[in-house]
Amino acid sequence: MRPQVLDDLVGQEHLTGKGSILRTAIEHGKIPSMILWGPPGTGKTTIANIIAYTLNVPFFTLSAISAGVKEVREVIQQALKVAGTIMFIDEIHRFNKGQQDALLGAVEKGTVTLIGATTENPSFEVNSALLSRCQVYVLKPLSEEALIKLLHVAIEKDEWLKTKSIELKETEALLTISGGDARKLLNLLELVTEALEENKIIIITDDKVMSIAQQRIALYDKAGEQHYDIISAFIKSMRGSYPNGAIYWLARMVEGGEDVKFIARRMVIFASEDIGNANPTALVLANAAFEAVNKIGYPEARIILAQCATYLAASHKSNASYMAINEALDTVHKEGDLPVPLHIRNAPTGLMKKMDYGKNYKYAHDFEKNFIEQEFLPEKISGTAFYEPGKNPREEELRKFLRNLWKTKYNY
Repeated sequence: MRPQVLDDLVGQEHLTGKGSILRTAIEHGKIPSMILWGPPGTGKTTIANIIAYTLNVPFFTLSAISAGVKEVREVIQQALKVAGTIMFIDEIHRFNKGQQDALLGAVEKGTVTLIGATTENPSFEVNSALLSRCQVYVLKPLSEEALIKLLHVAIEKDEWLKTKSIELKETEALLTISGGDARKLLNLLELVTEALEENKIIIITDDKVMSIAQQRIALYDKAGEQHYDIISAFIKSMRGSYPNGAIYWLARMVEGGEDVKFIARRMVIFASEDIGNANPTALVLANAAFEAVNKIGYPEARIILAQCATYLAASHKSNASYMAINEALDTVHKEGDLPVPLHIRNAPTGLMKKMDYGKNYKYAHDFEKNFIEQEFLPEKISGTAFYEPGKNPREEELRKFLRNLWKTKYNY
């Protein structure tokens, strides 16, 4: 079902539609080295194949999971013989610094045109020297309309499916279970059709899809497509203060060869989003774990990940900081750019002082307990309390401290 020309590609019109940047480059026969960044099953590999087919140039595919510096250098040697050679690297975010450095010279000289595919933010995962030589194209999640179109195209054109009489009565379950991943969607369609093929007319409904998927989901996900489901289960186990669940789902990721940095990065985010000031040490440990697994790698990194995951799961929880920034952002979007109160504005020049910038500002350290009540918010939202300390021992201390200071202004 993988299309060979741009006109057959479903979705990503902002990149490949008429007059788009990437399409124009392909039509002119000269493309830059690029990183295709987007969710699973949105067309990254397909676009790379279309480019190679359209330009009719040598096309080498490497997987960052299995390929190393040796394989990269072999492709570069081949590219020296034929101009315009494309090297496609799937999951390029899994390449370490040494592997990326092996690419750098060839990309810089134009020996190969690199197309990297990644589900992770390339600014975190691709070293700056290589990234600066590549154009980053962001793929969007496929719309419901695009996914339904894919289903109908598959039923009409797939060599096996087109031999069946299929009536696509309902699609919600297919779309929900596949999570916007076109590859998962087509695999699920095949799985459901196979389960119902004894029927003369195969009528696909939400109930039938759910029933079949629940019975055979392990087969459907055997290639590791549960990536996002498992990281979700891992995070929710930690949020639910259940170390046993966290360790189990961590083991599933470790056994599946999940990128250690992906797991560690999610724990750094979790430490602030779900623990925050209930235990500030959680962020310190999570960040240390991220640095450590980066240096150590598998198999020993599993021990570091396990220590951090069990600590985070067993820690007091608070999403107060997370809720505070969200509420503050909502206020910014609603109220716009409110003026900074004059007394807390910066006053580096005489003119600004004449305009009362900084006038009546009270320097906290000049007062008892290094505190004096004054306003720090724009007048329109004066007194708004964005941060509400959580109900846990550490933040109860913060609440008591703030209540003792702000006796009249805030009701902590």
